[in-house]
Amino acid sequence: MKYIIKGGTILDGTKEMQAQTGKVIFINGETIERIEEEPAKAPEGYEVIDATGLYIMPGLINMHVHLAGNGRPQKKQRDNAKLVRLLFSNPLTAAVARKMVEGYAKIELMSGVTTIRTVGGLRDLDGKLRDLIAAGKKDGPRILAANEGISVPGGHMAGSVAIAATSIEEAIELVHKADGQKVDLIKLMITGGVLDAKEKGTPGEMKMDPKMIKAICDEAHRLGYKTAAHVESTEGVIEALKNGVDSIEHGAAPTEEMIRLFKEKHAFLTTTLSPALPYALFPREVSNASEVEQYNGNMVFEGIRDCAKAALENDIPVALGNDVGCPWITQYDFWRELVYFKNFIGVSNAFALYSATLGNAQLAGIGRTTGSIEEGKCADIIMTERNPLGDLTALRNVKTVMARGRLYRNPKVKRSPVVDEQLDQYLEAK
Repeated sequence: MKYIIKGGTILDGTKEMQAQTGKVIFINGETIERIEEEPAKAPEGYEVIDATGLYIMPGLINMHVHLAGNGRPQKKQRDNAKLVRLLFSNPLTAAVARKMVEGYAKIELMSGVTTIRTVGGLRDLDGKLRDLIAAGKKDGPRILAANEGISVPGGHMAGSVAIAATSIEEAIELVHKADGQKVDLIKLMITGGVLDAKEKGTPGEMKMDPKMIKAICDEAHRLGYKTAAHVESTEGVIEALKNGVDSIEHGAAPTEEMIRLFKEKHAFLTTTLSPALPYALFPREVSNASEVEQYNGNMVFEGIRDCAKAALENDIPVALGNDVGCPWITQYDFWRELVYFKNFIGVSNAFALYSATLGNAQLAGIGRTTGSIEEGKCADIIMTERNPLGDLTALRNVKTVMARGRLYRNPKVKRSPVVDEQLDQYLEAK
């Protein structure tokens, strides 16, 4: 299809973006063909999209997604490994898992997210869905897939969206397995998380031996892959960076050594304020968290916040993801991460929007393909009724989504009133 988008205000996604009016965007197939002053008459063969009164910007890019989860609040922890075993115990339930993943990916798209980076999923479903979407056979965002992560026995998400390696040799075999699935990156689970910890003050306890971290990263790099690692302690971040991890997912209380290593290794931070917020800030009768979980949730939340602040102060790149799939974190609420980035880290609306578009694209290695409204780039575009440079909550409801030139008018997602009621209290800076 060929389209002309006219009449709207363009926010191009660049760091210095300013509202642009009086221009039209020509789209030919999957590509932004050119951007020009509005012609007196639309050329023949183009369908006109009247965006009068709307704000036009790049589709959002969510850098930390688990397509296996819906974010439904839970009263107690589930045995995720047991649930995954049941899902793949027979062809019928395995088909249900596949449909579930496809449905969650479509929700991401309908909420205005046109690219996702999955960092732990059910077997090879993410990679297979990536290929179906790229071929135009399924509706969904562009997917950068890690498939299953690499963990250790008793490690984070072992048996669910990660496989436990009992030795360095097994870990290397898992890297090769991922390579055979043609993944886009390799994910490691280095420390525990909020819900893994059994005692106060231990949410980021080291689980993976530094020698295994190095072996995985060395082999991944030899095969041409970047590595990303779940890390929620200062010790874990330092060991991850020392041993070759390219992106730290989450983060922890910063130190001078950590900042030095980020710079020396040219690594970046993917900040994820969303998943820890309910455990840290909700009343326990709402979050259903134990006293230990609330304490550790607050510890992780403060660590992620302080790590992001220190990174930005030291010119360390920061990507945005929302760890979707964790309790209270839905597939349609990535826009909240931008709001939290502003409220808790102190960035401007423009910087938050840049970070979630061109900034994320560049850190994901696809900055020449997507992330901004520029000639020659992929037609990944969303439109809103209000200006997110004035109010980031404008991203809550998108009026139009275009992904690789495919148009979706008036996209809808089914929202959870309970999730909205609790999380909406944190849309204003405290």
